[in-house]
Amino acid sequence: MTKVLVLNGPNLGRLGRRQPEIYGSTTHAELAHQCVGWGSDLGLDVEVRQTNHEGELLDWLNTAADDGDSVVLNAGAWTHYSLALWDACAQLTGPLVEVHISDPKQRAEEFRHTSVVEPHAALTIAGEGIDGYRQALAYLAAPA
Repeated sequence: MTKVLVLNGPNLGRLGRRQPEIYGSTTHAELAHQCVGWGSDLGLDVEVRQTNHEGELLDWLNTAADDGDSVVLNAGAWTHYSLALWDACAQLTGPLVEVHISDPKQRAEEFRHTSVVEPHAALTIAGEGIDGYRQALAYLAAPA
């Protein structure tokens, strides 16, 4: 089975409680359970992680680069300004799919309109809610 890391950045652990009008009512625990199930149905070995600590996310990406793992990444706010994240994504050897629950480019805050991840991603899925994660996993499971 292909290993896929689903990595979520800051504040995503508060899904279901944080701005449900933007991010929906699904909790992070529910999202993780769904991702594992969707992955299993697609023949993927999915591991879901969330952190509010940038260095921890970078360590996970470094390990994924060394191991050649596929990555689904919602880096949260780090998406818009972290040069360290840009560097970590640049070294990935497996495919990377960037996911955003809302569509940052449609948000009012101008700083949200750019992504340091996007240049390195095979695909960016934005504005599809939680289903964006399912779409990302389906993309990674599809034959090349």
